[in-house]
Amino acid sequence: MPQTRTRPQTTDGSGIDADASTEQTSGRISTPMVAALEQAWADIRTRHPEVPPVVMVLGAGSIGSAAAGLKLGHFAAMRWHTDHADAAAGEQGEQLAEVFVGGEGLRRGAADVLGTLLHEAAHALAHMRGIKDTSRQGRWHNARFKALAEELGIEVSKDPRIGWSSTTLPAATREAYADTINVLGAALRLYRAAEITGAGAGKTSSPPPCVCDCGRRIRVAPSVLALGSIRCGVCGTGFVPDEVQS
Repeated sequence: MPQTRTRPQTTDGSGIDADASTEQTSGRISTPMVAALEQAWADIRTRHPEVPPVVMVLGAGSIGSAAAGLKLGHFAAMRWHTDHADAAAGEQGEQLAEVFVGGEGLRRGAADVLGTLLHEAAHALAHMRGIKDTSRQGRWHNARFKALAEELGIEVSKDPRIGWSSTTLPAATREAYADTINVLGAALRLYRAAEITGAGAGKTSSPPPCVCDCGRRIRVAPSVLALGSIRCGVCGTGFVPDEVQS
């Protein structure tokens, strides 16, 4: 069982977390978030040792993604190289994979962010085992990916555009990673505002679709959505930009 890692939270009477406020004023804004994401990946590796170490990158998931929606995460093999090689001895530096996490997706909450990390860990496991789990430039997730995802404890449903990609975290996995979710929840206090660039820039008449939990879809200008949540009258959940994990 992973060791619980929490830190005390205090408020100044206004409801603002004093610890989080101190981190921001001291300049340590993104460091705690990246550290929590890295620790969550380490927790995944503790349970699944075949999953490789990675360089964790936190950035924009909406830039250039107007047509497909938000990019929640992405795994890329062998993107980083260490500088510890001894060229004279013919040694090569270590190569490390990369996991990207889109800042816009942090608004979904710690459990769903963990689901994204487990989704990318399934891709990492496919790479380590030499399994071709995607096609169509890495967008279509096939049945091999589905099997790996289930091995790591997530459920995936089939999307007509990208295959077995839509990810949910079942109750058993939430319980198994309860400490990890708590640590993520304490650290992920910010999320990035979505924006439209690239091919969709300037086309205000056709913003990315937004979806609710029951699958209804609407189109809302990002500036309008930023004003506050728009809730579905059927399921009661908020509409959020359509999201892509790869």
